[in-house]
Amino acid sequence: MQNWAGITAAAQVGGWVVYPLTLLAVLAMAIVIDRAYVFVRFASEPGASLTTLPEQHAFRRLDAKVIAPAGTPLWLVEAHAQSVATRIERDMSRGFWVLETIVTAAPLLGLLGTIVGMMHSFQLFGGNGLVNPGGVTGGVAQSLVATAIGLVVALFALFAFNYFSRRLERLIDDLEVHANERLSEIRLKEEHVSAIAGGTQ
Repeated sequence: MQNWAGITAAAQVGGWVVYPLTLLAVLAMAIVIDRAYVFVRFASEPGASLTTLPEQHAFRRLDAKVIAPAGTPLWLVEAHAQSVATRIERDMSRGFWVLETIVTAAPLLGLLGTIVGMMHSFQLFGGNGLVNPGGVTGGVAQSLVATAIGLVVALFALFAFNYFSRRLERLIDDLEVHANERLSEIRLKEEHVSAIAGGTQ
């Protein structure tokens, strides 16, 4: 309870800048939870059979385009696979730009809180010297709290953004390997059919 009381008191000291910083923190948490669910549900490593995966799973979406009807030109299959991979990358990276924006915006808001707190402190210096020592220390505390909260929010968003970006890169690499394996199988079948057709003539 003392920790929560300390956090609440610090937020009150931080001034109005704490409210937009709290909004950014909640937004970052929501995106992290959403992307974590999406990556676990729709981007996990496939098992022996792709049919057990959800229909919107990245590997099933790609496989549906790579497995084309017989006689489909290989260049068309490759083009479909590329377009599906691009859409998967776009879908999986949804919300990344918000995290990237929070990484930049949170420290700037903290800096704004610092400036506001310091301005409040300097206003307490009158012509006769220091009028209210308590007010000066309160303004400095406000600036420090706002800066600290902004940095914490930015660091959280930065680590989340880098983690999910790395996960997305690995997913795209795995999809490329999977597509190449499927395309190699198609090429092998076409060569086998061509060889049989050539042998019968």
